[in-house]
Amino acid sequence: MRSKLLYGVLGFFLVACSTTSGDEVQERALPILGERDVQYLTQDGIQVADTIYHYVPDFEYLNQDSVIIKSDMIKGKIWVADFFFTHCPTICPPMTSQMKRLNVNLSDLSDEVQFLSFSIDPDRDTPARLREYINEYGIEAKNWYFFTGDEDETHLLAKDFFSGAERNEEAEGGFGHTTYFVIVDREGLVRGIYDGTNTEQVDKLESDLRKLLEIEYDVSGK
Repeated sequence: MRSKLLYGVLGFFLVACSTTSGDEVQERALPILGERDVQYLTQDGIQVADTIYHYVPDFEYLNQDSVIIKSDMIKGKIWVADFFFTHCPTICPPMTSQMKRLNVNLSDLSDEVQFLSFSIDPDRDTPARLREYINEYGIEAKNWYFFTGDEDETHLLAKDFFSGAERNEEAEGGFGHTTYFVIVDREGLVRGIYDGTNTEQVDKLESDLRKLLEIEYDVSGK
């Protein structure tokens, strides 16, 4: 089931990349991913085209400290997001280890970057369980929220991050999901998707994120 989620989302990702115009690639550090619409407006008697992009919708979750976090509270930062669950016996442990490594590598940009890990199994992943998980992995990051909330809404939200998650009793751990780490910019646009179990891909994420901050927001680290 995980493979179906993976290839379904990956197919969309490849289409999104191929439809990015040459001009946009030159003007931006990273492409804007996702389907887009063109709206035609009349300004001063002249018809102009306005591109409507895909934005990650607003959300609200409990974090590991039982604090309600709304998405507008962390707007203005670059997000690195993934979807996981603490009882996952297969892909989540390497994903969490890679995310921890990435968080440490980006510690010089901790004021600019917010890490978000959404549990797809809220029945078991209470804030207390999330804190246990954080301790198990020795995570000390102050800019990393582990979220728990409504299961159905979280599975739908995963699609807005171009990830996939679903309950699947035949899968190990009872859920299927993709391995993606996703970059979302300050405006809420998805700018990159990477395999969170692959060290080279995660290193590419770090490089792309630094490039995004430097070129588009004039922010440099180290």
